[in-house]
Amino acid sequence: MATRTTPRRLRAAVNLADVRELARRRLPRPVFDMVDGGADDELTLARNEAAFRELLLSPASMADVATVDPAVEVLGRRVSMPVLLAPTGGGRVAHRRAEPAVAAAARAHGTVYVQSTVTGYPLEEVARAGGGQLWYQLYLPERRERLRPMVERVAAAGYRALVLTVDTPVFGGRERDRRNGFSLPVRPHPRMLLQGASRPVWAVDFLRGNLPTRRDGRLSAWATQRQILAAPRPVTWADLAVVRDLWDGPLVVKGVLRPQEVPGLLDCGVDGLVVSNHGGRQLDGVPASIEALPAVVAAVAGRAEVYLDGGVRRGTDVLKALALGARAVLIGRPYLYGLAAGGQAGVERVLELLRAEFVRALALTGCATPADVDAGLLHPAR
Repeated sequence: MATRTTPRRLRAAVNLADVRELARRRLPRPVFDMVDGGADDELTLARNEAAFRELLLSPASMADVATVDPAVEVLGRRVSMPVLLAPTGGGRVAHRRAEPAVAAAARAHGTVYVQSTVTGYPLEEVARAGGGQLWYQLYLPERRERLRPMVERVAAAGYRALVLTVDTPVFGGRERDRRNGFSLPVRPHPRMLLQGASRPVWAVDFLRGNLPTRRDGRLSAWATQRQILAAPRPVTWADLAVVRDLWDGPLVVKGVLRPQEVPGLLDCGVDGLVVSNHGGRQLDGVPASIEALPAVVAAVAGRAEVYLDGGVRRGTDVLKALALGARAVLIGRPYLYGLAAGGQAGVERVLELLRAEFVRALALTGCATPADVDAGLLHPAR
């Protein structure tokens, strides 16, 4: 629960929409749009949330739910609830502590943070903040010879799983960012400076956190970020085989929407799949993640774990994803709103709110644990 050390504005937030509003008030418009926006007409961005609202629940009565335990296992490790923190790039524009703050919040709440390749912090620093429960999201380096040392570095830092993102051969059309003249890494320009002046608390935090020095290792992290953002690389089946060969631990593929791809992924030794449309930030006009989930789950047939990313804003959304076969969900924008609103405390508040809603949803549908959740909880389609 929120404590006395949690800023009052965060304690007053009763749902994720409230946290989003706090982030909107703190961030300059171009920065908020970067976090909040999607690709092109943002049809998929909107559909990700709307599709959850179209699913109705059919609660069971007279179940013993005096005690509810929301914990689950993911890749053989127990987490406090089926809500993981997705990889998101450029968190430093929201708060100067960015990835270490998110990792520390995940650690405090007993869940997994998937650290992005696109970061302003050395991955070892983030790993220390996360305390051994982190996964690492991989964008392939432009030069193949850099892949092995990169994977070896991730393993040496103690990351438990590798998450290969496969839906970014090029970047989607982020029209809000283009209108605002916003790009990553951030290059300040007159409009952004003017917007920043209207948000002085953010501006001071941004300047304190975005002046890299050789001493703290940020220069190499920023250099990696620039390389990835300058030249995204398509992932092929051959690339996946190479990554599987280099990485000894659990391997997850993120960005799956088509069940036809599942057999090949399983044959390559993938341990988990994330059904995801990249939060509506890549190709616009594709199905919501929750709409694509059942077919992927059916194709996997229990041979790997399946997760969902995209559109989760309520504890009932988590429940619905589990009812359709997901092991857990990943959230991105919600915790970035929390990060912008209050750093680590803001991320923790988001996790608290989602946990409370999920526990309540379990109890109200007659489920004592996530293992009790199945498709029978969903109201039959008309």
